Amino acid sequence: MAKVRNPTSFCAQFGVDLTALEAAGALNPLLNVDTRLFINPLSLDSSQHREISVGASQRFRRYLETLVKLLKLSSETDDAPWRQADRLVNFHEIAATCLGYGAASIHGSAFGPEKRLKVLHTAKQIIRLGVEDPEVFLLIPLLEENIGPDLISDMVTRIILPDLAEYTQRVLASFPLSRSQFKFDEKAFDLPRNPFVKRLTPVLLVPKDILSKLPVATDWSEVADAAAKNAALRHKVNHFIGNIWQAKTRRDKARLRFNVLRDRNAIEALLAAVHLGKHDPYNFEDDPLGLVGWRSILETVAVHNPLRIERVTPWDLEKVFGVVRSIVEQFKFLVEKKGHAKLLWHNLEPHHEDVAQRLFFGIAYSYCKANNLDVIPEADTGSGVVDFKFSVGSQIKVLVETKLSTNWKLVGGYEKQLEAYKESEQTMRAVYLVIDVGGMGKKDERLVQARNERRSKGEPVSDLVFVDAIIKPSASKR
Repeated sequence: MAKVRNPTSFCAQFGVDLTALEAAGALNPLLNVDTRLFINPLSLDSSQHREISVGASQRFRRYLETLVKLLKLSSETDDAPWRQADRLVNFHEIAATCLGYGAASIHGSAFGPEKRLKVLHTAKQIIRLGVEDPEVFLLIPLLEENIGPDLISDMVTRIILPDLAEYTQRVLASFPLSRSQFKFDEKAFDLPRNPFVKRLTPVLLVPKDILSKLPVATDWSEVADAAAKNAALRHKVNHFIGNIWQAKTRRDKARLRFNVLRDRNAIEALLAAVHLGKHDPYNFEDDPLGLVGWRSILETVAVHNPLRIERVTPWDLEKVFGVVRSIVEQFKFLVEKKGHAKLLWHNLEPHHEDVAQRLFFGIAYSYCKANNLDVIPEADTGSGVVDFKFSVGSQIKVLVETKLSTNWKLVGGYEKQLEAYKESEQTMRAVYLVIDVGGMGKKDERLVQARNERRSKGEPVSDLVFVDAIIKPSASKR
């Protein structure tokens, strides 16, 4: 399973002033963990940065126009124009921008042969209908399964690499940091090298104003929301495509795909809806996905709220467990008393559980690093039972699982963790961290009962810690 071990931002690694970087409109990326944002091709021409609004926008359109021309010339799969088009969509992995769904890495996805074939075949079907708008490629995620936002974003990124390099070189011109020479489109650029990637890889900064939660519409519900804003478009969509507002099953979506790929009017209606639903740039101030809060925690929490942890050697299980419990109690204090609960909410609704997990990881990592401890947390980004492991060597392990009170598997998760703990009771301790954001019901009572029953039998017991993260009204409003 993928692990997040040492999240490091660009500014922290290279000593670049964050305020100055933000003034230039650039994202401060984590160099070894993907940020789950995407370059939106529909935002390129409206960027405030000329390298993007002119250079990248024109380059991207020329590229797609070339693809359309090649597919129009192609009379059968694997003829010369087709092979040339296939080479144009044969993208390699992209690590330079640190964006996407890599989670514990920054390596992008590549278009394999099967996905390239899907993209080209679908585009060819559209072109046969007489539609030559190069933006037809942006419809592929709607019309083909397994062509997701990460692949489309990587496609856009790969095309505009020279323009991102131009932007990065300009933004960093006045900063005294080490650089290496990299070539894009036969032009040389002096760019910082990412020290967390073994092969020579640059860091390419990306303007915030072209970053979105998703690059284009990737689900029929998004198109439906956009089309609903315009009565004429809604009528056109219904007439030529069908009731996209009711599309929920795979059969529904297959029917819509069939309708779209047989009628030029349907393609044009779909393109209009995608444009109407053009995503605004990600709001970094409001942070609807909870992407920013934990990143700022990484570099500020240990400074503003110091926690002294004794560094002892040799380590044993109880000493490591003591460190973890100190960090868990500090997390509880920060959430309940220092206002960090607000990072777990957006628009009066609790964030997804992974936001709470990232927040705990950011706090735990910061305190371990600030105290120069050998005990370093690892975040499990896979589908395993345990969220975090604090370990020294291969024998001493303390597990922490973080769950929201809204999780319907809250009680079952505790019992499963106890089983894992029981299997390795000589080298393992565990903490079950329950963050109350409402919807608890009687789950807390059942958790305490499960713990007490095991304890009375002399069986291994994971510590239970409850954190109150419900936002309280200010004193003036009580």
